[in-house]
Amino acid sequence: MTTTITTAGEHFIQAGAVRTHYWESGTGEPLLLIHGGGAGADACGNWAPLFPTFATHFRTIAYDMVGFGQSLLSADDDASFDYSQGDRVAHLAAVLDALGLQQVSLIGNSMGGATALGLAMAQPTRVKKLVLMGSAGLNRASSPQLQSILNYREPSRDAMASIVRALTHESFVPPEGLVDYRYTLTCEPAVMDAYRRTMAWVREQGGLHYREDDIAAVTMPTLVVSGREDAVVPLLESVRFHQLIEHSRLYAIPRCGHWAMIEHPAEFARISCDFLSSEDDRDEFR
Repeated sequence: MTTTITTAGEHFIQAGAVRTHYWESGTGEPLLLIHGGGAGADACGNWAPLFPTFATHFRTIAYDMVGFGQSLLSADDDASFDYSQGDRVAHLAAVLDALGLQQVSLIGNSMGGATALGLAMAQPTRVKKLVLMGSAGLNRASSPQLQSILNYREPSRDAMASIVRALTHESFVPPEGLVDYRYTLTCEPAVMDAYRRTMAWVREQGGLHYREDDIAAVTMPTLVVSGREDAVVPLLESVRFHQLIEHSRLYAIPRCGHWAMIEHPAEFARISCDFLSSEDDRDEFR
């Protein structure tokens, strides 16, 4: 498991109140990658295997969401921060502002998908195309696999190994060092405190969900990707996204859990690049 993206530059930028950590490489139209919200998640851990492929085609940027990785608030700002989904969407908009990006394509996994979707609903002109992979946004039920994420409250390598098993297909063999990488990130007190507060907010809301009418108002071309055996965001929720979003396509990957970008990186990169590079002909989605 790499701890760096060797093909990309590593940077920090002030996005609102958040000193934000991100990676960037490539030229062309901008593409922003948004990682999931499980314990120990960050941009590098989610996207390192795919970064060289995406950067061949796009100006590719992957940032740590607020409270994850190295994107942290000052002690004063953190004291009054809610770690709500609205806060994550506002942080994403602030990242675009700080980078001077008026419009981007977005790829989001899980909580990162809900964050991408939130911006697409709130500021639709800023999102050219949208890829939702195992995306939250319709979650109201709580599976045992999701509970393993919500209940990670103290750093534990064994618990992290259980989370990785819960998020992936039974045939998946984690890359060497993956469990330790994510576990080590949660040993940072500020990250662990932010994670507890983030998951507490999700529990209080009864999941991570938007109104279906708001989702149905999304108009940009959208690719919905699901692992067929995803137990965290079941395939039927991805089907529902596809039904709600008029200009969408649905792609399900067999023998795949919640982490398509890690379990099947070549296939996920191929279908995403094909979609993002295609002409924006919305008649094709009717």
